[in-house]
This record gives sequence, structure tokens and C-alpha cells, in this order.
Amino acid sequence: MVQGVKLSEIVEKMDLKNLTPDVELIGREVNVPDINRPALQLTGFFDHFDSDRVQMIGFVEYAYLETLTKERKIKIYEELLSHKVPCIIFSRDMQPEQELLDLAVKHEVPIFTTSKSTSSFMGEIIRWLNVKLAPCISIHGVLVDVYGVGVLIMGESGIGKSEAALELIKRGHRLVTDDVVEIRKVSDDTLVGAAPDITRHFIELRGIGIVDVKSMFGVQSVRETQNIDLVITLEDWNRDKEYDRLGLEENYTEFLGNRVVCHSIPIRPGRNLAIIVESAAVNHRQKQMGYNAAQELYKRVQENLAKNR
Repeated sequence: MVQGVKLSEIVEKMDLKNLTPDVELIGREVNVPDINRPALQLTGFFDHFDSDRVQMIGFVEYAYLETLTKERKIKIYEELLSHKVPCIIFSRDMQPEQELLDLAVKHEVPIFTTSKSTSSFMGEIIRWLNVKLAPCISIHGVLVDVYGVGVLIMGESGIGKSEAALELIKRGHRLVTDDVVEIRKVSDDTLVGAAPDITRHFIELRGIGIVDVKSMFGVQSVRETQNIDLVITLEDWNRDKEYDRLGLEENYTEFLGNRVVCHSIPIRPGRNLAIIVESAAVNHRQKQMGYNAAQELYKRVQENLAKNR
């Protein structure tokens, strides 16, 4: 179940100015990422009104309100606020009338203002709320940013995921999270991984203990979130198992209904996991840009066979 975003967190993140300080914000949450501009509602049409959304008053709505009589405004304000909307935000530092502020306090609906334009503010808050309210799961693994590719390293406990991540960090790549990865489905194509607050920037190394990556390697060695583009599953070498040696066909794993390219990497003493992960990330980027080394090799083999016929 997706939890809501605290209204106080939205105020802090979006740098909003509170025009109704007498209205208590504690315990208030926003549960949907969409924003509503109450244009039709200001004319008195409240059918199918999305009262659970944040309400945004832009320049057009503000200009329309200026054309109404005081009695008509109060009637519209009363009906709008009676729906118990999460809050009302005025853009471009536009100031609401005192009548609206008084009614907002009466109905316990907070009113804010922002200096940003309506479109830019709506785009920013919708994008942020989409991430915060996205469906979320937690899995065991390590997430690193390798050449801009989000690589999720999975495998049994103790197989070497954290050690591989540490070597990647020393080679200039960035850690997102170790041990627990929170995965959010931002869209049908995008999964975003992040660390729980309590373990952010920490790595656990067996025999050593907890290492603070940010303090040891600097702020350039960590990042808060990263899209998950590639999954690498580490497993013990099995002599009887047939491993993919060409990579002509992609294998996938699924999180929250989204498919992600997945490679299974067998582990043997002497294999440099960091270089393997780097190579997998670069190869994935090449495929995204239209070049597939396995298909190129297959093409050369076919051309060579055709010449020898």
C-alpha cells in the first residue's frame, strides 16, 4: 500500500509560503500525484471534482476571480473549501483575498503561495510526487551507477556484492545503496532505486564492519537515486550448467510489472567482478545506442561462410 506524502514535506521541498499559519499541517497528507486547476469549479460546476488533489490557482483563475462580485466569490470559496481539498496554492506570488483566508481557516484548509510560474511549478511538483507516491518494494541487493547506467547487483548473501560495489567506487563509480534497495515504479518504463534513510551511504563488509562511503571517498562517490537499467545476478560457478557465451538474446527479470535486462554472472576465484560489471554496463549502453557486438560477430560469421561456399 502506497503511503501519502506529508503536506509539511511538500511545503519544505517546494519552498512554499504559508498564508494560513493558524491551520495545523501535522497529520495532513497528499495521496495522489496529480494537480487540479479548479477552472470549472470557480464557475460553480463541481461534478466529478477531484477534491483529493492539490488545487492550483494560476493567473487565468486569479484573473477570472477578479471579475466576480464579492458575494459570488464567497459562495464559490465556501463550496470549494467545503470539499476539504488538501490545500490551495497560488502561483507567481499572487495574494488571495482576506475573505478566502478567513474561510480557509474556518474550514481548516491551508493556503500557500509560490513565486514560480504555474506551468513550471506544476511540472516540478507532479514529477516529485510521482516518485514519492510510486508503488514501492524492497529487495536485497546493491545498486550502483556505472557510467550512467543503473546496475542492480543481486545474489545470495556473502557472494561478494558489497565487495564488487566497493571496487567500483574506487574506480570512480557511485554507490546508491547497499544491502537493501527500495524500488519505485515511476512509470511503465522506469524503475527508480534508492536507499532507506537509515542505511544511506553505508556498506557492510564482512570481517571489517560498516564503512561510510561518503566520508571515506567523498560526495562524488554516492548519489541519492538512480534508474535501474540492468540487473546482474551473481551465482556460484556450476560446472554442469550451460552459460550464455554470445548474448544474442536478452534475458529479463521483472519488478512491479516492469522488465529489466538481466545477466547471470558465474563466480570463480580470480574473476574481477568490477571489470565485469563495467563491461556489462558499457555493453548495455552500446545496445541502447544500436550496436550489438554479438549480432556483429554473427554477421561476420555468416558473411565468412557465404564467401567460402
